[in-house]
Formats: sequence, C-alpha cells, structure tokens
Amino acid sequence: MAGFENEFTYRHFVEEGKEAEFDKNFEDAVNYVKQNVLGKRIPMYIAGKEVFANEEIVENSPIDGTLIGRFQKGTRQHADQAIEAAKAAFESWSSLSYKERVKIFRNAVELFRKEKFVLAAILSIENGKSRYESVGEVDEAIDFMNYYADEYEKNKGYYRKTKLTGSTAKVSAGFQGAPGEEEKITIAMKPYGVFGVLAPFNFPVSISVGMSVGALITGNTVVFKPSSTDNMSMMTGYKIYELFKSAGLPDGVFNYVTGPGSEVGDELVISKDVSGIVFTGSRATGTSMIKKAVDLGLQKVFVVEMGGKNPTIVSKYANIDDAVTGVASAAFGFDGQKCSACSRVYVHESIKEEFVSKMIEKMRSFVIGDPLKKEVYMGPLISKSALQKYTAAVEEAKRTGKVLYGGNVVNTGLNGIYVEPTLVEVSQDSRIMHEELFVPVLALDTYKTFEEALKKANDTEYGLTAGLYSKKRSEIRQFLDKIQAGVVYVNRPTSATTGAIVGAHTFVGWKGSGVTGKGTGSKHYLTQFLREQSQAVVK
Repeated sequence: MAGFENEFTYRHFVEEGKEAEFDKNFEDAVNYVKQNVLGKRIPMYIAGKEVFANEEIVENSPIDGTLIGRFQKGTRQHADQAIEAAKAAFESWSSLSYKERVKIFRNAVELFRKEKFVLAAILSIENGKSRYESVGEVDEAIDFMNYYADEYEKNKGYYRKTKLTGSTAKVSAGFQGAPGEEEKITIAMKPYGVFGVLAPFNFPVSISVGMSVGALITGNTVVFKPSSTDNMSMMTGYKIYELFKSAGLPDGVFNYVTGPGSEVGDELVISKDVSGIVFTGSRATGTSMIKKAVDLGLQKVFVVEMGGKNPTIVSKYANIDDAVTGVASAAFGFDGQKCSACSRVYVHESIKEEFVSKMIEKMRSFVIGDPLKKEVYMGPLISKSALQKYTAAVEEAKRTGKVLYGGNVVNTGLNGIYVEPTLVEVSQDSRIMHEELFVPVLALDTYKTFEEALKKANDTEYGLTAGLYSKKRSEIRQFLDKIQAGVVYVNRPTSATTGAIVGAHTFVGWKGSGVTGKGTGSKHYLTQFLREQSQAVVK
C-alpha cells in the first residue's frame, strides 16, 4: 500500500525553482485545448455507449463567450436509461474485491497526473479560474482518489471478524443470552446500489471526482450529472468520464448524463432504483431533494454539502497584515464563488480603521480580467444570475449601510461579466449577513467584546467554515470551543476560511451546511456509502 502524499504541484515547481516551467506547461495546455478540445458535439455515455438527445445545450466560456461545446439536453428518459444501466452493472462491480476497485483508481490517478495541465486548462476556460486555482483543483481530485484508496486498503474493505464463544451447557429453547454453539461473526460493510452524483460548477473536477469515487470505490455504481444549466461544467465532466473509462471502469458503472436538474436530477431523486444522492450545492436545492424523497416514502442516503455564510473574527490581538491577506484571499479568490468563501468579517472596533485601510489597499492590488493570464487574480462571474445577486447586494448595502470599496462592473473588453471586489459595512440584521451570495462581496461589522463577536459569527443557519485572527490564547480556546462550523482555521495567512487540504483538514458542514456530520477527505467519508451487515455462522 502506498503512503498518502498530497500532490502540491505548484508548490513543488516553485520549491525547485521551476515556476517558469509551470507557466509554460499551463499555457501550452491552453493552446492545445483551444485547438483540439473545444467546439465539438459531445454525447452522453450510458452503459458505455454514446447517447444523443433531441435537443442540445450550448456551453460557452464565461471568460469571453468562446464555444466550449455542444452537449446533450438529457431528459427523464435518459436518466432512467442510465439508472437501469447502473443497476445492471451493480452486481458484478460490487462483487469485485476491494483490491481490484482500488487498482482501477490507482490507474486513474496516473491518468489524471498525465493530463493534469490539460484538465486544468479546460477547467479555467470553463469556469474562469486562474491557473493556480485550476491546477490546485486537479491536484485535489488526485488527492481524493489516493486518499480514499489508501483508506479502503487500510481498513481492508471495512470487513472485520470476531467470534462468540460457545458453551457446553444446553437449553431446550433459545432466548437472549442463552448458551449455544460458537459463532464465527463477520461485520461486513456493503454498498447500497446506484448513487446519483449531482456536481457543482465551482469545483467541477475535485468535487465531482471526490463524490463519484466515494460511491464507486466502495462498490456502488453511479449516474453522474455535471452542472448543465446556467452555471455549466459539462466539458470537465466529460473528461472525467473519459479518464475513468481509460482507467478500467466497466461499462455502466459510471454513466455521464447532461441535462437540466429539473429533469435529470429530479428523476434521480424520485427513482426507487436510486439508493442514494451525493450533492454539493445550495441549501434550498439540497433540502428540497431530501423533502421530496421523504414525501414519496423513499429511503435514500443523502450525502450533501449545502453551502455556507462563513465568518472570520479579527481580534485586537491579531496580526492585522496576516488577517487582511487571509480574509481577502478567502473572500475574493475565484470571485467568492466558493461555498467556503469568507463573506462576513467581524473586526474589533479598536482596529477597524487600520483593517479597512489595509484591506482596501489589498483589494486595489487585485488584477481583474482574463484568468488565463498569469497576472490576473479575479476572473469573470459565472453567469448573469450571479451578476444580479452582486448588483442587488451592492444596492442594498448602499441603502442600509456603506459601500467601503468596489461595487462596480468592470469593462475588460472581454465578452464576460467582470466586477470589482467589494467591501460593505452593514449591520448584523442585514440580508447580506445571512444569505449565501456566491459573489465577491465581503460584509464587515465591528464588535466590542469577543463574546459578541462569537454570537454574531454563529448567527447563521449555516455552519461550514470559520476563521479567527488572534494571538490571545483565551480567545483561541473560546473560539475553538464555541464556534459552530465544521472547518475552522486560526491565524492562517494563506486563507481565512478556504483551502482545505485532503488528508489534513476534513471538509464538513454543520447545521444547514450538511446532513451527515462527516467530511470529505476524511477517514469517515467512505463509510457513508456503505451499510453494515452482521454475519454470524455456526458450524
């Protein structure tokens, strides 16, 4: 069994003095993708066969409107076909030894490594991430595969054996605790069946791979639907299908279906032949799926992550420079289009002026434009609906508080939606402090006592990530004891709330951010896709 190590591609290039080589690899990959990958008609894949629909979905890059591809507008019927294919493949796939399934994903790791820069280039073109974010995301996908393979091997497929000793005493009738023969007992963890995997646009490689591999490596089969309406990520989904297929996944085990969530996604939720749903997205969508399944009397496993409204507290005992860098990175990286993004910051009133001044200086330094260019930090918003949320938040801040910086659309000369990073000051009762916006708007409020800051930070229906900057030990202890979030960071200059590393930080949502209380990149993740069976045998 190989020992798990994180991929960390960019870090290795920089440490070896090869940053120029990193940039060349990415730029060569962008040119390759533009010449050889984009603009094609892409089918769905069900039971290993190409499937075309009557209608197509045209996907364009949010950077400049470049045609990414023409994809199939799948229907409920296509979803049903994929469910049947996955159901038919389940028996043979689940019967494989865990070692054989692990081997396939070790193969996939090598293929993803080989295609790393190409996949990252597709990702940047498809959703507007910088080269650093995209390569890091492909790294995370590889880390998920390696980590889950290691965990499955360490736990020997989650099978354990024990025994119940026998007795020479005899009774005429059995009862609880009665003497009996020796029993050899196996506690087996077995897959459920078919899982629907519904992926988001913002991490279409890492989250898609992580969710899918969680289901697949444990012996379940999958119907995979990438984000296909408004915020699209169908090309990266197609490349994931190709790489999994090349790694050795049998036909029907992983089915790629594109189409609207109202049809394809909904059919996965209501089908009695789908045992579980793995989903990352909004709380409204996640809870509506769970409610629909319950109302239909269906018993489904739901492994869902449902967003966040993530706070950071900046104490008067903080290193303010570290706090500014960490909060700005978490709030404005990828335009705030992350479920873990910092969208609220609570600053002690005594340092507000210094914090705001340094934050605005940092925000002014961010280059906005084509994210394929090395110097650009903030690329486009993913869609017109994102712009509407941004504009509405800015207008509300003007009415009820202050816009301290930003708030404007930026003309980059590209056919995309570009906006300024925005800092607003509003009160705790503002909608901006409570609603997940998924845009680069950071809301600021001040506090007098640390207890007040914690109360404000916890005043949300979400509980995904949270950050603190303080050098005072009592505040750190109080924060770790009282903060209501699954992923918390203290004094982290790289990012206040984002950037969980597989195998180091588990990524888990509390409250309205999740359901199971178990996180990705965690030793507890795979068991969510398995059910226990106690097997007692008397010779």
